[in-house]
Amino acid sequence: MAGFTIKHRDDLDREGKWLLARRSLEVGSFGMNLVELAPGESIPEHDETDRDQEEVFYVVDGDAVIVIDGQDHASPAGTFVRLDPHVRRTARNDGDAAVTLMMVSAPRSSGYEPMSWA
Repeated sequence: MAGFTIKHRDDLDREGKWLLARRSLEVGSFGMNLVELAPGESIPEHDETDRDQEEVFYVVDGDAVIVIDGQDHASPAGTFVRLDPHVRRTARNDGDAAVTLMMVSAPRSSGYEPMSWA
């Protein structure tokens, strides 16, 4: 048993536009996936109330629009967005180039404890 997994983005399991990082890396304590949005595409609007999950979006490539409770927020590559469970959210690509978005989520009751220096 090695105790680690290393995968390149190109080697992640795929399901349509979704790159299944969590499943590919066998992560069990939090959710983590990538989605590639072609121009004009979006992810389904949703909230995480039922699962009580805090979620973070990170724009890896391109210029996304993150829609939070119906309000557009321009989010170029390098942008982080943290969302409480009850907030309605989606991500959209209004541009001419592809967008890659990473989403990370975990229940607020996960017991995570940050390092003292972080």
